[in-house]
Amino acid sequence: MGQTPLSPGRQTALGTDPSVPASGWPLPKQLTFRFFFLFFILYIFFNPNGVVPFTEGLFGWYIQPFHQLIPWFGAHILHLSHPITVFTNGSGDTTYDFVILLFIFVLSLLGCAVWSALHRHHHAYPTLYYWLSFILRYYIAVTMLSYGLFKVIKLQFPFPGLSSLLEPYGKSSPMGLAWNFMGYSEGYNYFAGIAETLAGLLLLFRRTTIAGALLAFVVCSNVMAMNYCFDIPVKLLSTMLVLMSLYLLSDNFSVIAGFLFKKRVTALKQPPAPPFKKRSILIGWTVGKSLFIAFVLIASVFQLIDARASYGDAAPHAAFRGIYDVRSFIRNKDTLPPLVTDTFRWKQLVIDGSPTYPYASIRTINDSTKGYYSCKIDSVLHTMKFTSYRDSTDQFIFAYHQPQNDSLILSGAWKKDSLEIRLKAYDWKNFLLVRRGFHWINEYPLNR
Repeated sequence: MGQTPLSPGRQTALGTDPSVPASGWPLPKQLTFRFFFLFFILYIFFNPNGVVPFTEGLFGWYIQPFHQLIPWFGAHILHLSHPITVFTNGSGDTTYDFVILLFIFVLSLLGCAVWSALHRHHHAYPTLYYWLSFILRYYIAVTMLSYGLFKVIKLQFPFPGLSSLLEPYGKSSPMGLAWNFMGYSEGYNYFAGIAETLAGLLLLFRRTTIAGALLAFVVCSNVMAMNYCFDIPVKLLSTMLVLMSLYLLSDNFSVIAGFLFKKRVTALKQPPAPPFKKRSILIGWTVGKSLFIAFVLIASVFQLIDARASYGDAAPHAAFRGIYDVRSFIRNKDTLPPLVTDTFRWKQLVIDGSPTYPYASIRTINDSTKGYYSCKIDSVLHTMKFTSYRDSTDQFIFAYHQPQNDSLILSGAWKKDSLEIRLKAYDWKNFLLVRRGFHWINEYPLNR
């Protein structure tokens, strides 16, 4: 039933640990360690977050039983008013994700109670503490590197799309506003991305763990604040990264506080690395860890470069990309005037995206959006096929003709109506947001 308390300076599996007193860790530290050890390990199990590249298939395999268990837990234990049918997707804050978090929390409490009962005579866990710290710093590190590189090569926040340039502020979602804010500035993406990347790199090495955890805490706190304040659905992950960063710093709270507020300089504490009895094992561990770091970095870069060809600022543009103003709109051989009360007549057609993922949006004469569509362009048959994102059965095909580079004629059937639409391209680079740029000198602020 456990081991006897560690004595001062006792030789542990990790080497001499003079920080462990004769009585072991204080009881609150024992309990919090047991709880957080289980909580963080379970969280990473349920949310690997693509930390190891090319392991999505493994996650998809072992998570399947929980897609039955968690809905059952929600229906029969929590008595939710609606069944759980949506699982983790682009949103990290689904009902399923919150129930998973509660499930993990309950399991960790129960596990902590059982662990404490079985190990009531075991008062310190330096070995487990080291390995938990190792797992947490690599989990945060790879996540930071992924997000950081996404920003550095401007994939996460591309420049506002053409539809966004036409969208009034009041009609944008809080998340859309934040995405456009971040996407507008290439320089700010570099700043945020380099900070996240640097935090990740520092956390990969034990000697720079404290510096990496401090930087990760600052960076993740800012991300968490944006997620909460702009209703961005990655609140759970960003909050967890902040908690993990704080946990890595927890042994040094008093040291950091003493340095900042009392001008007291004390050596930082770090869990000692495990000693290896054989040099060959040490070499194997060092080589294996180095290969893992190299694999993660190289694989991440190649994945991002591959993604860059499909989306982001550097991706090729879709054919006919642009904002097109409707000059004439003929419905069943009847020319419709541009009346603001007409909810059928088009005002503008926007084509955007890349050759792989082209899309279109249609704005009516009363400035409402008629819908968003995938736009498949056939340059041989000279056709455009529009398919609604909301309803895949809502499809229509137009033949197109381009008499000039800045004009377009579409003709075809929209449900039961025949349409002929003449459009002229609008130079979207005339938008103030696009052409303003950076100025060192401003005699007066341009705040519009």
